[in-house]
Amino acid sequence: MQNNKKTVVVGMSGGVDSSVSAYLLKLQGFNVIGLFMINWEENGQCTAENDYEDVKRVCNLLDIPYYSVNYAKEYKEKVFKYFLEQYKKGRTPNPDVLCNREIKFGPFLKQAEKLGSDFIATGHYAKKIEKDGLFYLIKAKDLNKDQSYFLNQLSQKQLQKIIFPLADLIKPDVRKIAEKVGLSNAKKKDSTGICFIGERNFKQFLKNYLPAKSGNIITQSGEIVGEHDGLMYYTLGQRRGLNIGGKSGGNGKRWFVLAKNLEDNTLIVSQGEDEALFSDSCKCENFNWIPQKPKSKTFECFAKFRYRQPDQRVTVIIHNDKINDSINGGDLQNGKTDNDINDSDLQNGETNNGNFTNGKINSKFDSDNINNANYNDNLYNNNFNSGNSDSNNLNSGNIDNVKIVSISKNEKTYNTVEIKFHKPQRAVTPGQFAVLYDDNGFCLGGGEIV
Repeated sequence: MQNNKKTVVVGMSGGVDSSVSAYLLKLQGFNVIGLFMINWEENGQCTAENDYEDVKRVCNLLDIPYYSVNYAKEYKEKVFKYFLEQYKKGRTPNPDVLCNREIKFGPFLKQAEKLGSDFIATGHYAKKIEKDGLFYLIKAKDLNKDQSYFLNQLSQKQLQKIIFPLADLIKPDVRKIAEKVGLSNAKKKDSTGICFIGERNFKQFLKNYLPAKSGNIITQSGEIVGEHDGLMYYTLGQRRGLNIGGKSGGNGKRWFVLAKNLEDNTLIVSQGEDEALFSDSCKCENFNWIPQKPKSKTFECFAKFRYRQPDQRVTVIIHNDKINDSINGGDLQNGKTDNDINDSDLQNGETNNGNFTNGKINSKFDSDNINNANYNDNLYNNNFNSGNSDSNNLNSGNIDNVKIVSISKNEKTYNTVEIKFHKPQRAVTPGQFAVLYDDNGFCLGGGEIV
């Protein structure tokens, strides 16, 4: 990528990753601006004030301007509302995926453009390349920290504008750079969990927003073995917090959550071996394809059904879409909807023609090409054999007699994908995201498990 004093707005969180990203971009000659986002406003455990102080210290040291912007309203409307709706449906949501699509690469991108940015950058461990006008998302060099899973919903327009400075770095080296530069947050602990919950008790937090309705805990045969506090507090495979250990008639082994039935408000459990938790397929809706929908309706690839899970070999079947009359246009791809569609999320249509091909950035931090990576010709008829970059090569049971209710009867799906597992998978959980990859670590996109 050619620089020529381009301006990059870096999403600064106060953590070491975004701080080192800002440093590396300045080192490469970019005009760098730091932008801190406030996404939650409530008395609680969010550390926004302390984090912003870290941002100020880092930006002052690097001699770059910085600003803060408040997206609490947008976050509640686009992320937290979704979070609560998913729990009402009996699912276990992943708000981080939606936060990336709807906030970090949504209004943040627009604000960055107001500040005169050519690109935005974040401290995500992920890689992006461009080929023939399409933008591909790839796993980072540090596979232990790779965050491409959380970026599976990004559109082409969003990917076009992003730089991932940490693409070819591993976490220990990031901290070494921070220490060498003298960043005050060089040893700051990585943030974990959901920001708006923080260190608070999850059950107590959720109770403030959703009414809990207790009900029976039953076995597959229908025997009542206890009482649950509310289906929203439990997830598939959960073993702790059931409070039914030592029940008479059991086999003495640990209980686990097998399913949730919304119709009769029962929590279905099993005991001992958890074969019943294994399934051989799942379906996803709202599937976002990167860089575009494959030509083949059936193909093999790899999938993750939760973050940090090893890649699993699968067969993917793309079904004909069923469009919901009240569809959110921002989620629609490869189809048509009303004029309210958000063009920033539309794929395979006209988008901003600007791109940054024909250039080169220091491949130690953000490469535009990749060597020796055949990009699944059966899917897109593209390959990268001719790419030139000196970046490192990439490493690349059924539930019987249980009715699981996770979708309302009136709900329609679209961009529906069926994923068949080559080996049975444990506790594939509705509300989480299934994310697909090819043999070389290229992310093919993802969708919500239903």
